[in-house]
Amino acid sequence: MHVGIIGVGLMGHGIARNVLSRGGFALGFLDHPGNQPTDEIIGLGATACATPAEVAQASDVVILCVTGSPQVEAVVTGADGLASAFRPGTVVVDCSTALPDSTLRMGAVVREAGGDYLDAPMTRTATHAHAGTLNLLVGGAPETLEKVRPVLASFTEKVEHVGPLGHGHRLKLLHNYVSVGFMTLLAEAAAQAADAGVDPQVFVDVLAGGGGASVALDRLSPYITEQNRDALPFFVANAQKDIDYYRAMSEAAGARQTVADGVSAALAAPVAAGHGDAYVPELVKLFRKAT
Repeated sequence: MHVGIIGVGLMGHGIARNVLSRGGFALGFLDHPGNQPTDEIIGLGATACATPAEVAQASDVVILCVTGSPQVEAVVTGADGLASAFRPGTVVVDCSTALPDSTLRMGAVVREAGGDYLDAPMTRTATHAHAGTLNLLVGGAPETLEKVRPVLASFTEKVEHVGPLGHGHRLKLLHNYVSVGFMTLLAEAAAQAADAGVDPQVFVDVLAGGGGASVALDRLSPYITEQNRDALPFFVANAQKDIDYYRAMSEAAGARQTVADGVSAALAAPVAAGHGDAYVPELVKLFRKAT
């Protein structure tokens, strides 16, 4: 199969490298200023494409790894978009974090154009993308998943079919609400402990030995104790976007979102102050009181 990828960013770069090196697939990618440096994947045989349509023309499978629903919709339906140039039977695998209602609309567009659509968001980090050990939550037809499973196997550790189209993104937003919510709460507590002069290692050890033990603590503790932010290279602005997607999904469903509103407000403040490109662990510093 020929594979295309749109979005060679922090996550997409690792995906592209593993599709080429581990999977051995031919790969085309959209040449875009938001990409990470592409010298490595070009050296492995990847081909740059000028438009999404050019990617579609060359691909049996197209992986999307862009910021969110507006970007997905532009790539699929915009001028020179994917939908204008599909091969019959091309499968779009949307690894972005997007709104389920938008996903259903894009799936309908792609099917009308002769292709098929899976939402397959990721639940791990850029480190796992580069190691080829991402986990995917896949919504869509089981037979479509089986068709593309060899491609997905090149950059994943676990691929879980979670239901019909849209359920992958719904579960990703639920997952990220819990995950980002935990980390936001922890960052605020760590900031208060630092302001009070609590030894950061003691703070981490106390939480780790009790009810605070969690993946959130594992990911933030290198920053809490050593100011090492690289355990979680995830922008605060993207964290806020994901929480607001969760809020939009909840509002559409008539669901309660009281805590989510608080998490969104906590993240909105550093973003408004110009710190959207800080990594989430740096919330520990950003939440400290002014001195």
